[in-house]
Amino acid sequence: MKRDTDEAYKGRRIALFIAGIGVFWILVVAIGSEYNWSQRTRALFDLVALAGFGAGIYMTYKLWRARQDDKARGDNAGSRKQ
Repeated sequence: MKRDTDEAYKGRRIALFIAGIGVFWILVVAIGSEYNWSQRTRALFDLVALAGFGAGIYMTYKLWRARQDDKARGDNAGSRKQ
């Protein structure tokens, strides 16, 4: 049971990270438009957001692989009867 809640916690954390990156990106685009930032500065923040989304995909992949490895080993606590 502990492992299941740990996986759920990690999944929620990843979801909040990705949502935070999305909100950050929207805010930076709006602020950049309001203050007439140069295209170079806006592109920098776009790349930062892209890197954040890439990190989110990587974290999601790591969590998925960990779950697949647990299933392959038969360590899935949910499938065992107690």
